[in-house]
Amino acid sequence: MRLLVFGQSGQVATELARRAPGARFLGRDRADLSDPAACAAAIAEQNPEAVINAAAWTAVDRAEAEEAAARVVNADAPAAMAAECAKRGIPFVHVSTDYVFDGSGERPWLPDDPTGPLGAYGRTKLAGEHGVRAAGGTHAILRTSWVFSAHGANFVKTMLRLSETRDALSVVADQIGGPTPAGAIASACLTIAQELATDPGKTGTYHFAGHPDVSWAGFAREIFAQAGRPVAVTDIPTAAYPTPAKRPANSRLDCTSLTQTFGIARPDWRRGLAEVLHDIGVTSDT
Repeated sequence: MRLLVFGQSGQVATELARRAPGARFLGRDRADLSDPAACAAAIAEQNPEAVINAAAWTAVDRAEAEEAAARVVNADAPAAMAAECAKRGIPFVHVSTDYVFDGSGERPWLPDDPTGPLGAYGRTKLAGEHGVRAAGGTHAILRTSWVFSAHGANFVKTMLRLSETRDALSVVADQIGGPTPAGAIASACLTIAQELATDPGKTGTYHFAGHPDVSWAGFAREIFAQAGRPVAVTDIPTAAYPTPAKRPANSRLDCTSLTQTFGIARPDWRRGLAEVLHDIGVTSDT
């Protein structure tokens, strides 16, 4: 399959490159997501058999002050990509987020639950979902959460960095979700793209997140335990750690439909964490 991927240096795109070295990857230098028409033109030029959009505006807090710019990247560009794919009759896989929900309750969110983003990032990602669906082509929107890997900026790398100089940290404990290894997301995207190419009837919106669900504080404790870092973690409420963008308290995602449709099971994030720490070169003996 001739696969085209938007994104090159991000967490999911980097893992896609590991798993699909023959794919064509378009970074910012070759596909500027602030220019949706250029993104559509890139698809026309490359003539792929499937497209995965692993690129996005992910600066959640900065989006509060720059929502218009974030909307072009997260909404207008994916809509243009999806429209070009629909015109060519090829599948389009788009990575989205749990931030499209309002974070209320404790039940895991189903793909068809009502949305209600709390901030600019979630609003722009939701608008992107609407644009992908409106294009009318074969597609999968894959909502995921709490992405981590050995690359880029993420919670695991932040905790490891802080542990170099701190022996105690206060971490939010009233936000619950499923940490998701970027490598698992990449593998899921590839499986979905392949299956959509032969069965367009699998078009739809799906959820994919690691298990078991955990708080950020619990996630931090597991990071330090696996890394052999003697850091004491104190649970704090979200209110004690204010940020420009409000985070959802409930980021649990029900991934049943993805498993039923594509046979993709939720990954155990603790195993994924062990692999990431190995990639980084961190061991319990460090």
